[in-house]
Amino acid sequence: MGLPTCFTDPAALIAADTSTVINLNATGCASEIVRAIPNKLVVVDVVPAELDEGRRRGRQDADLLDELVAAALVEVVKLDEICTPHFEKLVVGSAALTLDDGEAATIAFAVGHKGIAVIDERKATRIAAESFTKLRIGCTVDILAHPKVQQALGKKELEDAVFNALYHGRMRVFPQHVKWVIGLIGTDRAAECISLPSSIRQAKAKLKEAGRK
Repeated sequence: MGLPTCFTDPAALIAADTSTVINLNATGCASEIVRAIPNKLVVVDVVPAELDEGRRRGRQDADLLDELVAAALVEVVKLDEICTPHFEKLVVGSAALTLDDGEAATIAFAVGHKGIAVIDERKATRIAAESFTKLRIGCTVDILAHPKVQQALGKKELEDAVFNALYHGRMRVFPQHVKWVIGLIGTDRAAECISLPSSIRQAKAKLKEAGRK
């Protein structure tokens, strides 16, 4: 189940954005996953503020993040004077060239503290890579595929965790990770996940149709 990872330095902190927290919560075993990772996991204070807005819609992500913070598994941090210029660079300008506050704050903190930014949106990943060429960028799949996480969960629990993140969290999967994800959860479960490419679901439908002929 090997997959290239950006987490090659266990001393580097991981700054997770809002979508990453939602995906980890959706796995149903976020605490086990975070415990397994040797890196320190932080979220900028903008992230819990964004999650708090979901309470009005009945979402539990803010509460689940609070539990991770209370268990000392995640630390809430603030942008300091080192990070603020990076943040401003990412939020000032046209909509096509800027990001929302959560993504921008996550990237800015990772840049300022030589950490790893974990973000799941293609636009944010592209802008971060173009703006900060030395920044290490990961996504939720990178966390789930971490060797320590695979070891801690085992194949079946990992399979369920990834499926839950896809099905309930609508986790985005970058093209280079699709093969690993499908290989883990299988085509039947993959066909249920609308965040995966439509070609995967269509392929499954075609196989069913062929079986009926």
